[in-house]
Amino acid sequence: NEIENCHPFLRQSNWRTRNLVVAGNFNLTNVDELFDVLVKLGQHPKQKSDTVTVLEKIGHFLDEENQRRFEALKAEGLDNQSISERIADTLDMGHVLRRASTDFDGGYVMCGMAGHGDAFVMRDPNGIRPAFWYEDDEVVVAASERPVIQTAFNVPADQIREVDPGSALIIQRNGKAHLEEIRPAGERKACSFERIYFSRGNDADIYRERKALGSAIVPRVLEAVEHDLDHTVTSFIPNTAESSFYGLVKGLEEHLNASKIARIKGLGADPDHAEIESILNERPRVDKIAIKDAKLRTFITEDSSRDDLVAHVYDITYGTVERGVDNLVVIDDSIVRGTTLKKSILRILDRLGPKRIVVASSAPQIRYPDCYGIDMARMGDFIAFQAAVSLLKERGMEDVLQTTYEACKHQLTLPLKENVNQVKAIYAPFTDEEISDRISELLTPEGMLSEVKIIFQSVAGLHEACPDHLGDWYFTGDFPTPGGHRVVNKAFVYYMEGNDARAY
Repeated sequence: NEIENCHPFLRQSNWRTRNLVVAGNFNLTNVDELFDVLVKLGQHPKQKSDTVTVLEKIGHFLDEENQRRFEALKAEGLDNQSISERIADTLDMGHVLRRASTDFDGGYVMCGMAGHGDAFVMRDPNGIRPAFWYEDDEVVVAASERPVIQTAFNVPADQIREVDPGSALIIQRNGKAHLEEIRPAGERKACSFERIYFSRGNDADIYRERKALGSAIVPRVLEAVEHDLDHTVTSFIPNTAESSFYGLVKGLEEHLNASKIARIKGLGADPDHAEIESILNERPRVDKIAIKDAKLRTFITEDSSRDDLVAHVYDITYGTVERGVDNLVVIDDSIVRGTTLKKSILRILDRLGPKRIVVASSAPQIRYPDCYGIDMARMGDFIAFQAAVSLLKERGMEDVLQTTYEACKHQLTLPLKENVNQVKAIYAPFTDEEISDRISELLTPEGMLSEVKIIFQSVAGLHEACPDHLGDWYFTGDFPTPGGHRVVNKAFVYYMEGNDARAY
C-alpha cells in the first residue's frame, strides 16, 4: 500500500512523443521472461513487476517508432522542430502496441497516453478483463464497467461498445478514435467472477445473470431443506448476493406454483374455497436476516487485517426464525476462503436457533488461484482445496499430494507453452458433493447448535446463467493461457514447500 505502487506509472522524456503514462487492470503471468527480454535489449529495469515491465516494454517500442520516424523525416530534409510536430501527427500507436505485446501472457486492460496526446486502451486476446467505451462529439471514455459510463454520461447501454478482445481503442490527439486489432483474438474466456461478484450489480446484463445464478441453485436448496418450504426462511448475505437472492426467491416461487397447480387439480371438480385459498397463500418465507456494515468489505482487505475485521461486520434481525423448527437458507455470491463464514456469519446466525443453516453459494467451488487480476493467489487459502487435502489424508491417499508435487515441479522446468495443470489430480478422487460436505465440516465453528450445510452452484449452472463469460478457471482449472497453467503448478509447489509467496 505504497504511493509508488499506485497507478498511473510514468516514463519520462524531454521528447513529447517519447513520454508515456500507463495504468490498468491487469496481471501478466510471464513477467520473468518479459524482464529477460528487456535485459537482452540492454535495459536495466528498476524492478521486476508486471506494471514496470509493461511500461518499459511499450516505452522501448515507442522509442524505436520515434527513432524510425525521425530518421525517415530527417532524410526528407526537415528540421528537428518540424520533425517533432510531424511525429506527433503521424505516430502509429497501433504498430507500437503490436510489437510491445507480442509475448504478453495474462489478462489485461491497459490504458496509456503519450506526451503528445495519443492514447490507447488495449485488451487481452481472450477478453479476460472487461472493457467498454463510448464516444460522442465531445468525449471518448473507457471503463471496465458499463454502468459507470451510463451514469456519468447519461447514455443508454446500446450506445456503449465493448473493446474487442485482442484489440485496442486508439484515441488520436486530434480527437479521432477507432478500434484496431493488436493481436489475433483467441478463444473468448471473459472472466465469470466479474459477473458473480466483482463488477457492479447495476449493469443490466449482470443483474439478469446474477438472478439466473440464484434460480439455478434452487434444486440443491430444495434437496438441502428436504423440500420443507413451510419451515424454511430464505435470506442473503449482504450485499453482493442480493441479486442472486431475488433469483433464488423467484425460482422457489416457480417451484411452489407448479406444486400449487397440481394440488388444485387434485381437489376435483368442486373444490373447497378454503382449501384453494390455503394453497394459493403458500409462498417462500423471505426475511432480511443478516445486516452488514457497508463500510467494511472483507474480500479486499489485506491479509493481516481480515480476521480482526470479519468479527465486526455482521448483525442479525431477531424474531425471524422459529427456534429448533425452521431451516435458515442464506445465499452468498461465492465462498473463497470461508473466513467470514466461520468467524462471523455462522456464529451469529446460530443465535437465531434454526434447526439447520444452509449456505448456498451462487458460484461453484473455487478450487484454483487466479493470476489475471483478481486477488486469489495462494492454494492453501481456498477452503475447497483444504477440503480435498483433508479427504486425501483421511483416506490414506497422501501419496497423491507427493506425486502431484513432483509433477508440478517437472512442469516448471518445461517451456511456458507446454505447461499443463497438474493440480486437478488433487480433486479427481472426489465428487463435488464429497468436497462440499467436507467444506461444511471445516467451516462449522465449535459450539454450533444448528446443523450446517454448505452447497454450491454447478459449473453447468454457471455457464447457463453467464453464457458469454465462460472464463471458469477458478472452478475447473482450465486456464485460458499457458501462463495460467504454470501459475497453478507453481502455487501448488509453494504450498507443499510451505512458501507463502504468490506464484506470479
